[in-house]
Parts: sequence; structure tokens; C-alpha cells
Amino acid sequence: MRFERARGEALAAALVAAAALAARASGVDTLMFPELGALAHDVFTRPQGNWARAPLMLVLTPALAALIGLLLARWLPLGLPALALSLGSTLLLLGVLRSPLAPAISAGLLPVALRVRSPWYPVSIVLVTAALAGAVLLRAALRRRGQPTDAAARIDGDIDDRIDDRTEDAASGWRWLPGYAVFALVAAALALSWQLLLVPPLFVVAYEMFAHPDVCPWRARPWALLAACVAGAACGVAAVAWLGAGPLSAAASLLAGVLIVRALDLHVPPALAIGLLPQIVPRPGLHFVESVALLCAWLVGSFALAGLASRRFSTRSKAA
Repeated sequence: MRFERARGEALAAALVAAAALAARASGVDTLMFPELGALAHDVFTRPQGNWARAPLMLVLTPALAALIGLLLARWLPLGLPALALSLGSTLLLLGVLRSPLAPAISAGLLPVALRVRSPWYPVSIVLVTAALAGAVLLRAALRRRGQPTDAAARIDGDIDDRIDDRTEDAASGWRWLPGYAVFALVAAALALSWQLLLVPPLFVVAYEMFAHPDVCPWRARPWALLAACVAGAACGVAAVAWLGAGPLSAAASLLAGVLIVRALDLHVPPALAIGLLPQIVPRPGLHFVESVALLCAWLVGSFALAGLASRRFSTRSKAA
């Protein structure tokens, strides 16, 4: 089990490094799509997980969200309307497709938040996710050839995997939406008014928390989540400062994020994407880390407030 996980982490780091190398060679920065780190880590360490079992959605959902985000970035100035339309459109896309690929939220927000207007952006998303999906299918074929199905189930079918699968499920119902909307609108307003860098992966983390409050593995440890996100951001900035944006710093950022979430005993793939954002953020520095800290603190606070409001509503309903 540990060897399988370590091999999956090494594969994820290798794929991220290859994407960063392709981005540098081609001049298309967005080939280093930050959520690629989260996606690759999850599908390679959990080959029976929800994301690994949906190779078509692995390509289609982020690509469509990226196209929507690009069009909004071209048509509208940076502001609450553009951010709200991007987020709302991607949530609708996830619901219509019943897709478990929540990182598509980040793919839709990124061009709006960072003013990406190149037509190569959605193309780059297709290329890197298609490469990942191809690797997933190839690895699955090799596993079937070299390992009986029941053995694979024993490796990957433990209780933690089942919890992670439920956390990655497409959202159902609507009761989670008000709390998520409050988080998202306030976070966007804070970023715009305080000149913070918007952090798209945090909106993915928030989606998994608000949409699955009963099973999300980090819901009961919000301060560990905050520590993971801030430490990952700091490592990503340090890697770019020391090594420059490229394959070495991208792989180092991902592996540092893996060590951080391991030390905190968390499985939170979107946090790994935060450490890769400095690869494409212009002049990342302390301001990026501060932005992650403030917006993640608001996420922790808004989730606690939403839980308190839900408990009070339930108590009043029972009393009535």
C-alpha cells in the first residue's frame, strides 16, 4: 500500500514536471495548469477513486469550464459579475454533467482572476488533462494485466478511499448552495477590495466542504486545512524564488505539498494546486501567501458559521 502510494506520488510529480517543461518550451504558461497536480496526485494514488474512474469527465469538464472562463475574461472586466458568472456557470456544468471533477471550478475561475485571454488556454487544459486521462487508462490496463481485480480492490477499497469518493461525488440537492454562495461572494469581494490574489483552488476546497459537510475528511479539522494551504503556498513561492518557474520547482512544490498533507494526515488534493499557482502567477511573493491565508481563514470561518446556522435551523424546525 505504501509503495503503491509513493509510486503514484512520483508519477504525479513527473507529470507536473513534464507539463511545466512543455509550458516553458512552448511559451504557453497555462500548460502548467495548477489543478493538474491535484488531479494527478488523486488518480495515481487512488486508481479506483472517482476521478480515476471518469477519464472522459477528467478531460471534458475542466475543458468546458476553461472555455467559459476564457469567454468571460474576454467579454467582462475583472469584478464580481465576471467571477459570479464563471462560478455559477461551472457549478451548473458540474450539475448537468453529474461530474465529480470539482477542480473544473478552478479551471473556470483562473482566466477571469488572472486575466488570461489567450485562445491557447482551453487548448492547454485539453492537452494536459488528455495526457493524464491517457496515463490513467494505460495504468489501469497494466494493473488488469498484472494484478487480479480482487487484489486491486483490497489495495484501494479501504474506508478512507470510500470517504474520499463520497467527498468527490457531484453535489446533490441545493441546501449547501447558500453557505457556499456567501463564502464565494465575500471571498471575491475581499480579494477585489483588498487587492488580494484570488485563489481558485480554494473555491474547489470550499465546494467539497459545503456540498459534503457530513463526510468531508477535513471538515472537523479546519485549522489543519488552513495550515496545509498556507504552508503549501509558502513552499510554492519559495520553490519559484530559488529555482525559477519550471519543471524542477513544479515537482518540488508538489512533493512539498504531499509531505505537508501527509504530516497533517489530510487528503485534500485541491491544496496541492495552491502550491503550483506561483508557477503562473506574475511575480509571486509574500502577497500570495497572505492572500491564501486570509481567504482560507474566511473559508474556515464561513463554514463554521454555516454549520451553526444549520444546527439552529434544525433545532427550530424540530421545536415547531
